[in-house]
Amino acid sequence: MARMKNADVEVFFQRLSDANPEPKGELDYSNAFTLLVAVVLSAQATDVGVNRATGPLFKVADTPRAMLALGEDAVRDYIKTIGLYRNKAKNVILLSRQLLDRHGGEVPDTREELEQLAGVGRKTANVVLNIWFGQPTIAVDTHLFRVGNRTGLAAGKTPLAVETILEKRIPARFMRHAHHWLILHGRYVCKARKPDCPRCRVSDICGFKDKTLA
Repeated sequence: MARMKNADVEVFFQRLSDANPEPKGELDYSNAFTLLVAVVLSAQATDVGVNRATGPLFKVADTPRAMLALGEDAVRDYIKTIGLYRNKAKNVILLSRQLLDRHGGEVPDTREELEQLAGVGRKTANVVLNIWFGQPTIAVDTHLFRVGNRTGLAAGKTPLAVETILEKRIPARFMRHAHHWLILHGRYVCKARKPDCPRCRVSDICGFKDKTLA
């Protein structure tokens, strides 16, 4: 895979920006806590499936204290349609307790503190930091990993490698929304099985060798 030229990286993000100046994530949330819980639940699950479960859940528990009061059994019942729901219910209760004990019930705004919470890894922390706190972080999920490698934008063997390359290559003015542009591009255009190259805005500067014609 040929490495995308620096000048083309600028064009790549300018085109995505022109098409969607203010990209948004697709998880439903009302505050930092519900965003955190939604992202934790989204591991190996679709955003649509998570939203279907969290809609009713967040109506009765949208703070760490309310979630603890609800209890693990009830949380499990609300999210049982989501993959790995038993373990995720445990993590939601534990992280709620940790937020109350360590942070006064508030979601911390550093990656280090977020990663100390139950069920929160680097990707989850980066999503929360980007969406809620407006930090220019890059959360590498399967879509973003694929787009980075397939296009030649950021060829890396691990999510962390792709994240590190992107942080160096993406122009500063695009960093705030780059995470969302790449994920949405991978989800709806640069799809895993059959990328929709004919309607791709950046196909002419993409290094993918097996572009689809129709």
